[in-house]
Amino acid sequence: MRRITAFGICTLIILLYACGAEVSLQNEQLTDTTDHTEVETDAAEIATPLPASATVDTKEVDPAELVEFAQTLIGTPYKYGSIEPQQGFDCSGFITYVFNHFQIAVPRSSVDFTNVGREIPVNKSKAGDLILFTGTDSTIRVVGHMGIIVNNTDSTRFIHSTSGKAYGVTITPLNKYYQGRFVKIIRIFK
Repeated sequence: MRRITAFGICTLIILLYACGAEVSLQNEQLTDTTDHTEVETDAAEIATPLPASATVDTKEVDPAELVEFAQTLIGTPYKYGSIEPQQGFDCSGFITYVFNHFQIAVPRSSVDFTNVGREIPVNKSKAGDLILFTGTDSTIRVVGHMGIIVNNTDSTRFIHSTSGKAYGVTITPLNKYYQGRFVKIIRIFK
């Protein structure tokens, strides 16, 4: 009996230590604010993309109004899994909140935008188009991050919620880093 108790205690200690190490690692990943570091999600592995024919009813909303509203959220902090401005947003939570403000239903996860709308060349993108990126590992060509095109005058710029250095809602140019992670731009507005 004493051996079983000692074995049980040792097993419990090992399990608690292992769980604590995992939580510590997760906390480090969530609070990392180095340039261009974004939290990886398992959503790409478990989410099922919408069918290729998926469409979004944009209800005659002017894309410029949508972008203008999105810009009022600049500075809102990053918060993984949140769609509430008081707490912060992750990238798809930010998109969801902005579109829901105009009563436009969109997928909740960035990977679920893979087959939504129609693909647009970068040089033809307009304000309100959505720009899709891989997660931080650009070798895995699955959508893991996204933003809303703000303009495409001198250079393509997009607004998004990032867990990188800006750590929240910000406007970013389509720079070399994001070009390496670029998947496509989609238009859901008519």
